[in-house]
Amino acid sequence: MERGPLVHDGGANTAERMPIGRHLVENGSITSSQLVAALQLQTTINAPLGEILVAEGIAKTQDVEKGLAQQFALPKADFDKEPIDTELCKSRPPRFWVRNRLLPWKNDGERVLIATERPDRFDDLRGSLEANFGSLAPALGESDDITRTIGLLFGRHLALEANERVAAEFSCRSWHWSARLILPLLLVAVGTGFYNFPTLGYFLATLVALSALVLFACLRFTAFIAHMTDNDLLAVPRGRTVVQAENLRKPKVSVLVPLYREKEIVKTLVARLSRLTYPKAVLEVLLVLEERDDVTRRTLAETTLPRWMRVVEVPAIGGIKTKPRAMNYALDFCGGEIVGVWDAEDAPAFDQIERVVERFASAPDDVVCLQGVLDYYNPRTNWISRCFTIEYAAWFRVILPGLARLGLIVPLGGTTLFFRRDKLEELGGWDAHNVTEDADLGVRLSRCGYRTEMIDTVTYEEANCRVWPWIKQRSRWLKGFMVTYVVHMRRPLKLYRDIGPLKFLSFQAFFLGTLSQFLLAPFIWTFWLFLFGIPHPLEGFAPYEYLLGVMLFFFCIELMGFIIAMLAVSKSDRRFLMIWVPAMLLYFPLGTVAAIKALVELMVAPYYWDKTQHGVVLADECV
Repeated sequence: MERGPLVHDGGANTAERMPIGRHLVENGSITSSQLVAALQLQTTINAPLGEILVAEGIAKTQDVEKGLAQQFALPKADFDKEPIDTELCKSRPPRFWVRNRLLPWKNDGERVLIATERPDRFDDLRGSLEANFGSLAPALGESDDITRTIGLLFGRHLALEANERVAAEFSCRSWHWSARLILPLLLVAVGTGFYNFPTLGYFLATLVALSALVLFACLRFTAFIAHMTDNDLLAVPRGRTVVQAENLRKPKVSVLVPLYREKEIVKTLVARLSRLTYPKAVLEVLLVLEERDDVTRRTLAETTLPRWMRVVEVPAIGGIKTKPRAMNYALDFCGGEIVGVWDAEDAPAFDQIERVVERFASAPDDVVCLQGVLDYYNPRTNWISRCFTIEYAAWFRVILPGLARLGLIVPLGGTTLFFRRDKLEELGGWDAHNVTEDADLGVRLSRCGYRTEMIDTVTYEEANCRVWPWIKQRSRWLKGFMVTYVVHMRRPLKLYRDIGPLKFLSFQAFFLGTLSQFLLAPFIWTFWLFLFGIPHPLEGFAPYEYLLGVMLFFFCIELMGFIIAMLAVSKSDRRFLMIWVPAMLLYFPLGTVAAIKALVELMVAPYYWDKTQHGVVLADECV
């Protein structure tokens, strides 16, 4: 669908300029009653009148463009007949043109004409532009033409910038090749030690696993207690001003949806997002795809997109092809005050954006991220999908709310994230080289003194329900955890000063506990031999009482996990999964295979993104 510069009359500079609404009425494009209704709606949302009229289906894009031309009496910028003067563009950084959605079109001998889709905002930029061009004037440009031309002129430059948006000290891109040799050398040293002193090595490995699990168990238990002692955890905390929806002038919200080789899911995605109830005049969904992703491009070409959805193509340059890089590139093309992220297979709650907007309006300034609850719409597919759903229920309905309640670092999920746009840009966006960019961003956010809060809205996803794809997906997450831990521990004292002792301890507990429970799981499993009367490998080396105590501790850890899982599924519409909670004992060993795969990839392909295929299950019933 063609998109044009749809503006309101708020930028009129002279008393004689007639508002665009009156132009449209006089042209017969809309009726007086339709204009009144649109103006009434404009009092509740922060959107131009023209965009409201088109979004509500009251006026056509072409009619609004005609009215706009009449209102401002501007020449029409036609890039096909008279291409952009690229020399003029060099006067300002590419990001300036992208952010303000305008371009220097041509010099007509007397002045420079600046193509803009929002002439009502032109005077706000006139002063800075005159410093570069002297005499100038606006010209009316179509939104699609300006966006497409910006991509052609600056796309490769912006793509290279997207690779390095995060400061080098917080990015894994600065790893020198010699640093990657440390891990294989360390593994060789450990293997040699095991070969020469197997019993001692076994004991030390068990001790490391035990220490990490103690930290991780304390973190989970503390989060569990915090959750249990605050039944109103997801409500607006006491002492804050609640902004009622009817008194809130809704801001524009941009949501990024990265796509890669998506054929089965695109049409379903469009249908799901079309059910959102947030006013479409202040909502834009950017479908972000790679330049050479012909599969997704062909699928989108066969799909009719609503006006509030648009495609952003990321140029194939820079050597990496990851989700965070694509989002960094698309971030500059967003027009919203709030920026969110959904995955291709997501089915968000219909009122999710309203909840996000209201929560940001009432939250303190240091709350710069809201994390929604993730759940799965296909828990009945098979055993793996059931266990996956139980795992996420425990994590997003108990543990993460508890961590947020305590003000600790919240490792973000990769979707249903919403940020204050200015703070996200201040943080540098996402680390384009980190394959678990969400967890890394959660740590960086905390290091800068900001907080994440959980919000009571659910997004349903497709649970990975096949063994090998599950292992590949989990290995990518674990590799990203390894990368994130190493990056932020390069200067541990600085990390300690940035986040303080409690957050530092929780950081160690989460990452070391998560990684050790998978990598060192085989050493832990051997303690179950006691239940079958089989001698343990460490008998005779360590006191029997010590070994028995360790086994009882591991048993308590599993019991705590069962209790948390039972609580999580009982508090949602997932009670039918309670009988499957014991099956988690057979589910988590898959993570050990994934952890080994992640460890190997960390040495040979740290930036490789193992794609998860979506669309295996398209059930829309969230039960």
